[in-house]
Amino acid sequence: MGKDKVRRFAEIETFSNVLQLDAGKPFKGNWAGGFFKNNNPVVLELACGKGEYTVNLAQMFPGKNFIGIDYKGNRIWRGAKTALEDGVTNVAFLRMQIENLVDYFAEGEVDEIWITFPDPQPQLSREKKRLTSPRFLDMYRVVLKPGGYMNLKTDNDGLHTYTADKITELNLKLFAKTEDLYHSEYADDVLSIKTYYEKKYLQHNKNINYLKFSF
Repeated sequence: MGKDKVRRFAEIETFSNVLQLDAGKPFKGNWAGGFFKNNNPVVLELACGKGEYTVNLAQMFPGKNFIGIDYKGNRIWRGAKTALEDGVTNVAFLRMQIENLVDYFAEGEVDEIWITFPDPQPQLSREKKRLTSPRFLDMYRVVLKPGGYMNLKTDNDGLHTYTADKITELNLKLFAKTEDLYHSEYADDVLSIKTYYEKKYLQHNKNINYLKFSF
């Protein structure tokens, strides 16, 4: 492990807005009141990476609580540090495996979920690892409140098509679908938040896909 990673792992241990592994489990069913000390809606970003989307959403919507989830602590470090430096108090980061989501969030506790530029896991043998595979969708269905929204932004056309097909197969409710977000009717301020990776994709004129759906 490089010196920067070691330093970041040590530093996030001191961050008040970061919970690692089992430290997040006691808040199951009480994230708003127990951690954020309010009754505001809870929104998740899964595989949040450096947390740009999580922090930007929190700044745009101070009346909601945002939790960025990723297993790589050296990535979480960037978003958590930015939030602390900027005084953004309605954001937290949780280091955990997404496949254990129901161990950390109660039924109907989450108002909305964002998945932005996840690993598409293109190999057929790794379908179960895709964050929009049926096994993950079943988890989201549990923790989302009735009518809660799912959002997927991805540069990967295959993942977009795969997810759209699952929405149809599982008879889910589709609210928005586009293969070219920034030339569509959906490109508002929220969807125009750009992560580090998205900026790189756009520099190469890569189209950005977007899906919004619910259970």
